[in-house]
Amino acid sequence: MIATVVARRYAKAVLELGVETGSLASVVDEVASVAAAYGASQELRQALDNPLVAHDAKKAILAELADRAGVSPPVKNLLLLLGDRRRLRALPAIAQVLKEMSDLRGGMIRAEVVTAARLPEEYYARLQAKLEKMTGKRVVLDRKEDPSLIAGVVTRIGDTVIDGSLRARLHELRNALLPN
Repeated sequence: MIATVVARRYAKAVLELGVETGSLASVVDEVASVAAAYGASQELRQALDNPLVAHDAKKAILAELADRAGVSPPVKNLLLLLGDRRRLRALPAIAQVLKEMSDLRGGMIRAEVVTAARLPEEYYARLQAKLEKMTGKRVVLDRKEDPSLIAGVVTRIGDTVIDGSLRARLHELRNALLPN
């Protein structure tokens, strides 16, 4: 919960900077690439999260990371600020929230669709059309597979979850048949 609040606060500030400078799309991409680098390198995370590493050394590492990634000054400043405030662990969440905010600003929302197995493209197209009609916005589907669902689909748009999986139906049936 706290991590979400922190991520939302930083993402909102970065979004406003991107809008002010007219470089929102590139700022979103840069934050995502730096967050991916941070997430991919366990060695980098250990160095930056280690309390025995001097603060100046951490700053130098972050500055080098920003320079190698070729990020803009606002993104470099974000990295340095997160390092100063010991909030680097929130970087992947900030990147995700920033992407969602940017999409929403462009009239688009993301829906996570989890299925037990890959479904035909026609199904995804129909689902996307229904979700667009339901929300009144352009919808982009992020597809995932989870065999534990057995069958069916679980769709998540923001805080709303529509669970049409067989696993959920069986769970409901078990609860209805077995007294508590």
